[in-house]
Amino acid sequence: MTKIFVLLCLLFLATSGFVHGSFKKKDQIRLFELKKGDLSIKVTNWGATLVSLILPDKNGELGDIVLGYDSPKAYTNDSTYFGATVGRVANRIGGAQFTLNGIHYKLIANEGNNTLHGGPRGFSDVLWKVVRYIKDSDKPRITFSYHSFDGEEGFPGDLIVTVSYILGKNSLSIIMKAKALNKPTPVNLVNHAYWNLGNHNSGNILDEVVQIFGSQVTLVDDHLIPTGKFASVKGTPYDFLEPHIVGDRINQLPKTNGYDINYVLDGGKGNEIKLAAIVVDEKSGRVMKLFTNAPGLQFYTANFVKNEKGKGGFVYQPRSALCLESQAFPDSVNHPNFPSTIVTPQKPYKHVMLLKLSTKVPHAFSHS
Repeated sequence: MTKIFVLLCLLFLATSGFVHGSFKKKDQIRLFELKKGDLSIKVTNWGATLVSLILPDKNGELGDIVLGYDSPKAYTNDSTYFGATVGRVANRIGGAQFTLNGIHYKLIANEGNNTLHGGPRGFSDVLWKVVRYIKDSDKPRITFSYHSFDGEEGFPGDLIVTVSYILGKNSLSIIMKAKALNKPTPVNLVNHAYWNLGNHNSGNILDEVVQIFGSQVTLVDDHLIPTGKFASVKGTPYDFLEPHIVGDRINQLPKTNGYDINYVLDGGKGNEIKLAAIVVDEKSGRVMKLFTNAPGLQFYTANFVKNEKGKGGFVYQPRSALCLESQAFPDSVNHPNFPSTIVTPQKPYKHVMLLKLSTKVPHAFSHS
């Protein structure tokens, strides 16, 4: 009788789609909203994804600066990673493999011979649990949780992951944490929002002005896998140490059709929060400043977004947005000279992004 009961329980869990703490049924996908003053966001539990960020421009007109879709269920078919939480290891792992403590791990390749953004079914393609949702507070917040099982996409060990979105005064914090339960494992969690400060449907971002506080980049091969070497940005199209218009030098990068490179961020010791980048859209007057404790920043200009039908039927094209993905260095697990991404039961993971938002263009490039 006990065996029959257990079998019935397992059958219920299988048919309900509950596996490793994640419901797979699309009817469990929900949209959640947080508001503080004129600032509001919407997020979905599919991929712990940022769906929208609405704020006023210099004339007080509200607009959404995040590319995405009208329906949260549309994100289940997304191949662009719009707004998603990416993991277990974001960016690329060369050869879809690595060795850790003498054990060789073979991952699932999903970009040629390499693994991109955690594999074909990374954290952006699972349903997360809502473990905290506080709307009426001085700091409205929501926290999602996901249990990544041992062997998922080839990665070792069980991992508990949380992502929190927190609204402050003219700010959005995204805090990503992970705890390994039983084995060491690489972790690199990233928020993959596509930003267009002029509004998601305002066209390309070639006139936006960007400053990136990184004096080096990690060099890559023809498959965008790091070689392990670093190069100064001085005298190259990658030099944003002083503010530059995005479109001024973008056509000097034909191989990638735009920017797609990891910056080695300057300043900050260890896990200290530092200013990573500033973006200004002079037409709308909006300013975004990104602070993070991560060592790297992937700057990507939506080079391969093409004919993607988004919110309100607007069709997104290449260079319609920019991504500022604070992160560990790509393929760190295969480069001992890169900062380690290994998380253990004794050494948890924490990645902080702080986005300060304003319309103070004359003072946009101050460091506060």
